[in-house]
Amino acid sequence: MTKPDFIYTTYIKTTPEKLWAAITNPEFARQYWGHENISNWKKGSEWKMVGADGKDIKIMGKVLESNPPKRLVLTWASPANKADESQVAFDISIVEDLVRLDVVHTKLSVDMARGVSRGWPLVLSSMKSFLETGKAIDIMALKQGCDGEKLHRRAAEVG
Repeated sequence: MTKPDFIYTTYIKTTPEKLWAAITNPEFARQYWGHENISNWKKGSEWKMVGADGKDIKIMGKVLESNPPKRLVLTWASPANKADESQVAFDISIVEDLVRLDVVHTKLSVDMARGVSRGWPLVLSSMKSFLETGKAIDIMALKQGCDGEKLHRRAAEVG
């Protein structure tokens, strides 16, 4: 059975170095994501996404490829279900005066695909907002207050 992929592209008014730091610097990630991404970001190293309490591991994996500030590829798994491992690639490039970020999440189970298809747009929108304005979106409130269908209906009503 073929596993689904999740692909997301956004353009951000920033530099590749700042975008790389937004993904890999724990304090930076906490400001727009509510979690910290912790690793030395070298190929073969372990990485983990830790909750705001600094202890609760949300996601973990290994660094498969690291080419700052252009490309980062990670394995991605829940500590509760390490066998359900997927892979996420962050590709960063310059397009005129913007930075293009392509996030490609592959090898997804149906459950993981459902989660990342809701989570990545919120996280990446918050990161973009934070990098461009200094203010993140409260994604935790959105995640807790809405499921995906409610969020889409709310967006349709507003837009």
